[in-house]
Amino acid sequence: MSGAAACGDAAEAGKDEPGARPAAGPLTETLDADGTTIHVGRELAAGTMHVYEDPRCPVCKEFEDSGGARVLRENTENGFVRTDYTLASFLDDGLGGGGSKRAVNALRAALEEGHFAAYHDVLYAHQPEESVDGFTTERLLALASKVKGLRGPAFDKAVRTMRYADFVAASEAAYERDGIQGTPSFFLDDTLIASGTNDMVTTETGMTLTLVTRGQGQLKQS
Repeated sequence: MSGAAACGDAAEAGKDEPGARPAAGPLTETLDADGTTIHVGRELAAGTMHVYEDPRCPVCKEFEDSGGARVLRENTENGFVRTDYTLASFLDDGLGGGGSKRAVNALRAALEEGHFAAYHDVLYAHQPEESVDGFTTERLLALASKVKGLRGPAFDKAVRTMRYADFVAASEAAYERDGIQGTPSFFLDDTLIASGTNDMVTTETGMTLTLVTRGQGQLKQS
């Protein structure tokens, strides 16, 4: 995840804002007890944005490159909301190849090393064309080199051997079980916010208002 956002000219600027509160505890990355969803957040997060994505999905990249995604990252880092990820891999079946499955496996391996969020951002920043099965094993390892501290014998072996194939299958099954119609999809505290992309999630203003009106975001001070 990127660095914490500034909320005003100084700490004082946000101190008296309604609902303002400091981040509490470290930003943690954990696997849900059901083994299908990855949680990124802090101890005092008031709510949860659940994002369903497929690593090969170009519309997911459109979101991840947007101002709305930046606002979600900032509010996650500042402790206002937790972001959950369910990682699908259905595009492999429709397009051929195994890039989605390999990428989801590699993301699970990155979680084991404590670098899921950073690696997630790198993969979307360097996503190949949807029709190209570009997330090869070697490409995933090369991109992992961009995340300080991620590469190592355990991670590399997990990527090369598809160690987390069971997680890949379970995450896809969860995507299908939850009745999601396409990626990306967004649920804020179990309420569907968007399927695909629209201004509520892709623009800075839209995502800010989506979070703030539900008490899980912070307005920046001008």
